[in-house]
Amino acid sequence: MPPFTLPFEKPVFDLEKKLHELEDFSKEQDIDVSHEVERMKEKIKATREQIYSNLTSWQKVQVARHPERPYTLDYIKHMTTDFVEIHGDRIHKDDRAIIGGFAKIDGQKVMIIGSQKGRDTKSNLICNFGCAYPEGYRKALRLMRLADKFNVPILTLIDTPGAFPGLESEERHIAEAIAVNLREMFNLRVPMIVTIIGEGGSGGALGIGIGDRILILEHAYYSVISPEGCAAILFKDRAYADKSADALKITAQHLIENKLADEIVPEPKGGAHTDHEAAAANLKEVILRNLNELKQLSEEDRMNGRYDKFRAMGVFEE
Repeated sequence: MPPFTLPFEKPVFDLEKKLHELEDFSKEQDIDVSHEVERMKEKIKATREQIYSNLTSWQKVQVARHPERPYTLDYIKHMTTDFVEIHGDRIHKDDRAIIGGFAKIDGQKVMIIGSQKGRDTKSNLICNFGCAYPEGYRKALRLMRLADKFNVPILTLIDTPGAFPGLESEERHIAEAIAVNLREMFNLRVPMIVTIIGEGGSGGALGIGIGDRILILEHAYYSVISPEGCAAILFKDRAYADKSADALKITAQHLIENKLADEIVPEPKGGAHTDHEAAAANLKEVILRNLNELKQLSEEDRMNGRYDKFRAMGVFEE
């Protein structure tokens, strides 16, 4: 039995339950039901594919928040080798909501930086549920500058509801920390690839979200505000989150249509949470291809392209 099942996954859960009962019956009674088992597995696969091929915007948000979804450290484990984590911002403390360090991906040196959530209450408290403080963004910028100094490409992985909005963040100037990151990331000379792997929430995501290429996983989302927050403001009721998710146009497909992202990274059928290794393999392939393309460009062309990309966002002609 899976530890967590989304509401719309119930048909798959019911079929898997029947499959386990059938397998148990086969063992207890010593009866060969292999044909029925295979047929049931095929039905489960087809049902899962049908469900995940027709997800609404709100359902995609739920998948992006799935507690079993791979986080930054999972992608680092499956995509890279020789990872050396670098801690702290050298000003306040080490923020565990943002992880980063040097690593190799297919032998190529990279600086990989990403949001990190926890799997249980204890680890979530350590990571502050993936919501970084100002020192998290300052740590990220320190690592980016280090990568730029040694001419090492930068990969960022985004999965955060947003920057931490509490009093401590305001006292330590969260807005200024994010703003400085936005300015400085445009001036870095090395190739930069950003990937939204889960939640891409507001300025907290954008604080490590400037890059030459913006990738997004198939069931991730990127938004200026959460659907619940939008519903509370527009409809005065968070129960309208599903309607808000549709209106916000926050899914990977919407981002591609509006030229806010460059490429969708496919996920395993049933979402990245069903197979961490396959999800990481898909992302690794897309990152390497884009990284090789960016390396063919001159430093000036890369930086100009990065600037033009973000200047064009939000510009529409009737």
